Amino acid sequence: MLIRKNTSVAVTTKTAGNIHNIKWPTSKVLAISTTRLNPLALNQIHSLAERNHTEETIHSEETKLSSDFDYFNLGDHVGDCAEAVASNRRALLNFFPKNTDIQWLKQVHGSYVAEIEQHNVLPIVADAAITRQKRLALAIMTADCLPILLADKNGTEIAAIHAGWRPLADNIIEKTINKMHTPAKNICAWLGPCIGWQAFEVGEEVKHKFIDNSKAFAKAFIPTENDKANSKSPTKYLADIMMIAIMQLEKLGIEKIANVKDCTYSDAKKYYSFRRDGRTGRMASVICIT
Repeated sequence: MLIRKNTSVAVTTKTAGNIHNIKWPTSKVLAISTTRLNPLALNQIHSLAERNHTEETIHSEETKLSSDFDYFNLGDHVGDCAEAVASNRRALLNFFPKNTDIQWLKQVHGSYVAEIEQHNVLPIVADAAITRQKRLALAIMTADCLPILLADKNGTEIAAIHAGWRPLADNIIEKTINKMHTPAKNICAWLGPCIGWQAFEVGEEVKHKFIDNSKAFAKAFIPTENDKANSKSPTKYLADIMMIAIMQLEKLGIEKIANVKDCTYSDAKKYYSFRRDGRTGRMASVICIT
C-alpha cells in the first residue's frame, strides 16, 4: 500500500528501471510514470554515456529520433517527430486495460483543475485533472516539474497534478482536492521524480510567493553559497518543491504520501530535464481506474 514519507517508497520499477510502476491500496487503480527510456524495447536502448550526441537513436517502431529527445519522449509540443510521439503514446496503452483512453492536457503552468467525464481527442487546457470514470486515464507531462497522482483508497476517484512552482504557489493541490468528492483522509498521494533542491535555483521573488501564503515554507528555501558569502541579503535560493508539496498535502489532511526522490536534473541517463538541456522531451505520469 502507499505509505507515509520517511519510510521506503511504495514504488517498484519494471524492465530494468525504465518505468515506475506505482502500487496503490486498491487493485482498481493502475498508475505508471515513465523515464526517458523506452519501457517496451530494452534491447534497442543504448547507454547515453556510450553513444555520440549526434547519433540518431532507435525508436521502438524503428522510427528515427533526434538526440534532443532520445528514446521515449511523450511531449507533442517540443519539436519532436509527430509520428514518434504518437507511437510512444500508443505504447503507454500496453500498461492499461483494453479500451483505455489517455487524456492529455495542454499544461500552461496555471492552476485550473479540469473535471473530466469523457475522453477528449484534443488536449484540455489545464494543469490538473480529476475523473471518476473507468478506463479514462489522466496524464501529466514533466521534465523537472513535480508530477502528483492522487487516488481514493477505494479506487472510485483519481486526479493528476502538474506541480511546477507556479501551480504550487497558486495552490493547485488545494484546488484539486477541493473538487474531489473524497475526504482528504481517504486520499493517497504519489509524488514522482522532479528537479531536486540541490539543482533548483530560484530568485527571491519565488520565495516570497510562497512565504506570502505561509511563513512555514521558508524552510524549503536555502540561500546559495554565493549569496551566503555576501553581506547583503541573499537573492538566490535553492528551492525544494517536493518539500513544499508534501507540506501542502499534509496541511490538507492527506496522510498517505509516497514520493520518489530521484532528481531529474542530476540523472541525465534516466530523465529529461528542461533546466539542464533546454530543448528536450517529456516524461509522463499516468493514472487510471480499471
